[in-house]
Amino acid sequence: MSTPRVAVVTGAARGIGAATVHRLAAEGWAVMAIDIAANDPALPYPLGTLDELNAVVTTAAAQPGAGNVAAFVADVRNPAALDRAIAEAERTFGGVDVAIAAAGAIAGGAPQWEVPVASEHAMIEVNLGGTLALARAAIPSMLRRPVPRTGRFVAVSSAGAQRGLPMIAAYCAAKAGVEGLIRALAVELAHTGITANAVSPGSTNTPILLESARLYDLGGVSEFADQQPLRRLIEPEEIADMITVLASDSHSAMTGAVVPVDAGMTL
Repeated sequence: MSTPRVAVVTGAARGIGAATVHRLAAEGWAVMAIDIAANDPALPYPLGTLDELNAVVTTAAAQPGAGNVAAFVADVRNPAALDRAIAEAERTFGGVDVAIAAAGAIAGGAPQWEVPVASEHAMIEVNLGGTLALARAAIPSMLRRPVPRTGRFVAVSSAGAQRGLPMIAAYCAAKAGVEGLIRALAVELAHTGITANAVSPGSTNTPILLESARLYDLGGVSEFADQQPLRRLIEPEEIADMITVLASDSHSAMTGAVVPVDAGMTL
């Protein structure tokens, strides 16, 4: 019996991260589900909870044929905490093959120069800094896998990296930074057997979109559907499907790519 591949997933308590944990576990992967599992005073909406994280782990592991799933509480802005999460994945599962940076947050609701500095910093530190910190922690672990490797680093970007979206300027800037990071990592990892790619969602039915609707003073998330040619929202599971494709041990010729799963939003 082959040893299951091992993934670490940040932002795992809900949304795209949770859907990705479920999808990978269903395919027999061993998964370390990482989340801050606490609120942040710089963000004016509730984040995922420890109960939600534990529920994701329980339901993912209960799927037929599922691999082992474990929870780890860590703030992606804390490199030492992510180092501990990776070390725990190595102890629990024997190593790391794939790292998925799905942790994200949204803030704004005003022109850039009027957004509180703490909220602006949170956008850069969570969305971009958290991706940088995961790469710093996880890539050395993936490099410890024997040659030939099939390591994968996958980040969640946003259509906001390509489109100028008002009142969430720092979010857009951070996600553009994520895409620049992916291209640079792809070159740096070119001869290692590890690829680096990103998925770029459009308006996806997650708690972040609910907060976005509040920031834009909309009646609900359904109003975002009209900005996408397919005239519908995207479900987290659809993003998780693409992440799983990029995480697979095939597609080794694909690196440095940003794959839109955005219902046509960036056309």
